[in-house]
Amino acid sequence: MDSNTSSKASAPFPDREGQGEGLARIDKWLWAARIFKTRTLAADACKNGRITVNDVQVKPSRMVKLGDVIGVRKPPVTYTFRLLKPIEQRVGAKLLPEIYENITAPDQYELLEMTRISGFVDRQRGTGRPTKKDRRQMDAFLYLE
Repeated sequence: MDSNTSSKASAPFPDREGQGEGLARIDKWLWAARIFKTRTLAADACKNGRITVNDVQVKPSRMVKLGDVIGVRKPPVTYTFRLLKPIEQRVGAKLLPEIYENITAPDQYELLEMTRISGFVDRQRGTGRPTKKDRRQMDAFLYLE
């Protein structure tokens, strides 16, 4: 039997995950789907436990497939996406509806809006940067210390 005709010749690494169609690395997918600005930021988020796939924390090299539910924690909100197309090449913003479906709960967006409203402290224009005393008073007011 000739070594060129073996069945394993078609796939260079048949047991390695991710060689087939329909799979993508999570860090590449997060970057390609424009959830993170750079792939490094996406990989760091994975390493710091902010990314989950089907409610399991993942490493940057984790392969994702069609239908996976991806959770992205960007405090104070946890965004949730259903993967529709596993890609590793960045696409235009107009094509994003074909890549993922945003299934983030509405209460997460309410939490984001409440954080924006409550985090706003009105300072008089032209008063400059707050002093250390001003900062402590604002922290005491905002965080009820």
